[in-house]
Amino acid sequence: MLKPLIIAMLISAEAGAAETTYDIVVYGGTSAAVVSAVQARQMGKSVIVVSPDKHLGGLTSGGLGWTDSGDKTVIGGLARSFYHRIWQKYVPDSAWPWQKRDEFGDKGQGAPAIDGNERTMWVFEPHVAEEVFEDIVREFDIPVLRDEWLDRNSGVRKNANRIESITTLSGKEFRGKVFIDATYEGDLMAAGGVTYRVGRESNAEYGETLNGVQTANATSHQFEHRVDPYVVSGDPASGLLPRIHDGGPGVDGEADNRVQAYNYRVCLTTVPENRIPFPKPDNYDPIQYELLARDIDAGYRGMTRKFDFIPNYKTDTNNYGSFSTDDIGMNYDYPEADYERRREILREHENYQKGYFWFMANDPRVPQDVRDNVSQYGLAKDEFRDNGGWPHQIYVREARRMVGESVMTELHLRRQKPTPRPVGMGSYNMDSHNVQRYVARDDQGRACARNEGDVQVNPGGPYPIDFGALLPKESECANLLVPVCVSCTHIAYGSVRMEPVFMILGQSAATAAAIAIDDNLPVQQIDYEKLAQRLKADGQVLGK
Repeated sequence: MLKPLIIAMLISAEAGAAETTYDIVVYGGTSAAVVSAVQARQMGKSVIVVSPDKHLGGLTSGGLGWTDSGDKTVIGGLARSFYHRIWQKYVPDSAWPWQKRDEFGDKGQGAPAIDGNERTMWVFEPHVAEEVFEDIVREFDIPVLRDEWLDRNSGVRKNANRIESITTLSGKEFRGKVFIDATYEGDLMAAGGVTYRVGRESNAEYGETLNGVQTANATSHQFEHRVDPYVVSGDPASGLLPRIHDGGPGVDGEADNRVQAYNYRVCLTTVPENRIPFPKPDNYDPIQYELLARDIDAGYRGMTRKFDFIPNYKTDTNNYGSFSTDDIGMNYDYPEADYERRREILREHENYQKGYFWFMANDPRVPQDVRDNVSQYGLAKDEFRDNGGWPHQIYVREARRMVGESVMTELHLRRQKPTPRPVGMGSYNMDSHNVQRYVARDDQGRACARNEGDVQVNPGGPYPIDFGALLPKESECANLLVPVCVSCTHIAYGSVRMEPVFMILGQSAATAAAIAIDDNLPVQQIDYEKLAQRLKADGQVLGK
């Protein structure tokens, strides 16, 4: 006869094992991850979020409060519900400690920040977004394991073309019927043997016009004046200044492996009581910003133009101009780098960006009018409290992109090719940030600094996103959906990659996962009409 203590231990062990088996396992801590888990719950499925992040919401709670929404009428379902919850958070007067609500105004990105008729709000502070995500997982009783990093070398166990379990570096194993990779990097997708791409396709590959190297189209966020690239102006023998190369940009329209620039969407404030002065990095070196200084000397003054105001006299601070918060060229190996190398890249970006702000606000090399302008800002004390006011999430604008059952291209976004199985809609510009900075020649043959890669072209209106873009090829994996690193070309991804769209696709991915479980089918073989019917019933917008 077993002793009671042994019996209790066995029962406890069995319960622990049961807790690691779920209908749907979501890997990631992004907005798409949370929405995927909520939809799984709403469809009666057991689900867990295994998150490498400690904070939920990715960029939505990581500083991108000036929402890249495009046409808001095509944002439905749980995504729209999120922005309604944001609106609710700002109803009480207590939500406005630094600014009166009527002082904020109503300026958003191309549309009002607050839509009173629809009771949605599209411009918000980072901590408010994180509160909403935490409210959601608590309300839907979603288990979230944080700081759990996929073992990318041996942590994906497959049987033929199906993932059976994933294991994290801490040794925890999670078994599931269907898996969702909701990371910005596509780590589960890659470790699961799914084909993907890093870099830019050529225009010729898919019949596009805006892909590959882009020098002719790169007219925005460009040097407005001739800026000499050499340490001693006019003297090539003195060597190049930092953050520029002399290898040439490549041929327009040709493919390369470069990745568009990342930055931190820093939350700044002008309220003295809530302001942390810009910190000076330990490795600060003003020579890193000499190209910017020379552009300032020539008359550039656009450095605060994308300090977009969010509630309580704070900003969502984005890249703008020739030399800004984008750390151009320093992220090329990030998508496939191991965790330690990625941490090095993150430190480089943080030090670069902190140095950039400190340089403009304090360095005597900078004209006094610029210093006075920039130094009125500082990091917000009441944001990212556990990180000294610095965002916890870098803006991974693009990393791996799956090559899936279908590939969304510029032609699909322009509606020149059909999208037969829509599961959501996008509408934002085809938007690529700069990819490299190189030595060019002006009209007089003089060397000058030039940026390459920036493209901002409207697709012509909202467009549907195909179900096949969320699906790996069945031969590669029959029980995985990918709503973030979706199957798109570089230039198409430049529009799809917006946070509201990631939420939309997260809901659609979880819906498809639940149907695949119910019908005991590979995710590639579910009945699309059944999927579309459920998506529409849940408020998704599939066409316009």
